[in-house]
Amino acid sequence: MGQSSSTEQGASPELRELQSLVASTGALPSLQRSFPLLSHPQTQSIPLPSLQLTTYLIKLDIALVSLNLLLDCLNFDLLITQPVVYSVSPFTFVSQKCFDLTCANVEFDQHVVLKELPLLFTHLGSAIVELFFVADENGVSEVEFLRGYTNICGRAVASTLLNNLFRVFSVACSKAEVRVDLQFELFNDDCKISGALSPRDVCMLLCICWIFSCDSRMLRLNAGKGDGKFSVSDISHLVFSAIEACSEGDAGLDFWDYRVSEIDMQLPAAKIHLWALKNVPHLADCFQQFVHARLCYLTLPEEKSESSCASANESSSLAISKHRLLTPGRAWAISLSLRGAMYEEMSKTCFPNDDDETIDNLLYQSSVDGKGLNRFWSRVEGYNGPTVMLISAREQKTNARPWIIGALTNGGFENKDIYYGNSGSLYALSPAFHAFLSSGREKNFVYSHSHGRSYEAKPKPVGLAFGGSLGNERIFLDDDFARVTVHHHAVDKTYQHGNLFPNQGFLPTEASVFQVEVWGLGGRSAREVQAAHQKREEIFTDQRRKIDLKTFTNWEDSPEKMMMDMMSNPNAVRPEER
Repeated sequence: MGQSSSTEQGASPELRELQSLVASTGALPSLQRSFPLLSHPQTQSIPLPSLQLTTYLIKLDIALVSLNLLLDCLNFDLLITQPVVYSVSPFTFVSQKCFDLTCANVEFDQHVVLKELPLLFTHLGSAIVELFFVADENGVSEVEFLRGYTNICGRAVASTLLNNLFRVFSVACSKAEVRVDLQFELFNDDCKISGALSPRDVCMLLCICWIFSCDSRMLRLNAGKGDGKFSVSDISHLVFSAIEACSEGDAGLDFWDYRVSEIDMQLPAAKIHLWALKNVPHLADCFQQFVHARLCYLTLPEEKSESSCASANESSSLAISKHRLLTPGRAWAISLSLRGAMYEEMSKTCFPNDDDETIDNLLYQSSVDGKGLNRFWSRVEGYNGPTVMLISAREQKTNARPWIIGALTNGGFENKDIYYGNSGSLYALSPAFHAFLSSGREKNFVYSHSHGRSYEAKPKPVGLAFGGSLGNERIFLDDDFARVTVHHHAVDKTYQHGNLFPNQGFLPTEASVFQVEVWGLGGRSAREVQAAHQKREEIFTDQRRKIDLKTFTNWEDSPEKMMMDMMSNPNAVRPEER
């Protein structure tokens, strides 16, 4: 479709070039359907209100009533009974504008209380248009429409995409009169960022990215419709991560006792930029997905209802997650380090939705299924897709605080006495988030062994491990799921270096395990394969339990008689078994 459109008669070389760039992203057909819906039929340009503001025809009646009252007060002998004539397309006053966000129905976690956020939402649309969509006296032409989309959603290095997000945040804050110390030096192909952000500013930026992600997902799944309430989960672990990275571990804060709004310090913007590239490399994708969804999933006015930021199943978002280690906020943090199918599966945990025709991805939960390797294998055996394991533990010392760590595997668990796997990641999840991806130096990703041999001189350890080597595992969970041992990253060449919990020392740390969870990221197909495997195992188990009484009572065919004959005359000639 992109090639055919680029050969239209009268298309300028610049337009054809931009169409070719957009076609490489796969969004050209959708944008070609959206542009006529937004543009004025005479000027063939998009009026700026179509991209910035939300105005509905049903709301226009209220405005006319207010205007009539004002005119009466001014003694004007005039009553407006017809809609006001504007110089832009009437369609722009019926359809929802692309980048507008009105979050009247947004509910925040108790740890996320930022009064500036609603004001920022009202200025995000104008900030996006001002930065990326150049307009003339008629509005935004098709060339500038495609150029703006390419500048936001086109292929670029991660640092450039992250700079775009920071610029939108800075301009929106300026319009909302929220003071943020960010400066940008723009070059031809680069942008240098300087200044500083407070932890509160970082939290606002992350909340906006969360809403971008949820909004784009709901629009895509619900064919452009979005209604109902939407909740922002606790993301303080990401803010604490930025503080820890920017202060290089010298912040001196006890993250368990602090709230983001109570921390008064300035974090260098350049260090926040580096922190995001390392721990949440796909954070800027939230902005890309939002713009793509708003431009490519437009529907006709009569098919689209007024939306707030996004829709989600409020009842299942926070209430269910209270009893699980993988809360929506932690799942979102992990998803920002993933791509492809694993990202989609993790997003289902971040933003639960009744319209998702998916089965529960929770494979194992020790508080429900019981602790220990045997219980663990009964739940995860036969699952061959990617998984993520979470471990909640606390050190065995006075005044120790609980922490949560995680491990992502590219495949399922196997019962082996050697390391296996070809990819994976480790995560510090609470109280501060950090991602430790594969280093590429070794391949000791996963070790899961449940059958020790007593006659071996040096039996292999029984339990689960990630990274390191046998005897010096980066993470080792014993067979009873009662204790977890965490070694310093110096023993591990498989995963990147870094502390898995605050104040981790050089000596091995042994901690008591509270809860263990395993989530599958292989989708419906992986669960169906596992269900078939478990059904076969049940059939085999039932067959082994059954006893053939006829064979059992026949002495001539019994194994005991055969053994006695062999012991009495081992050299006797016997018929060959076939």
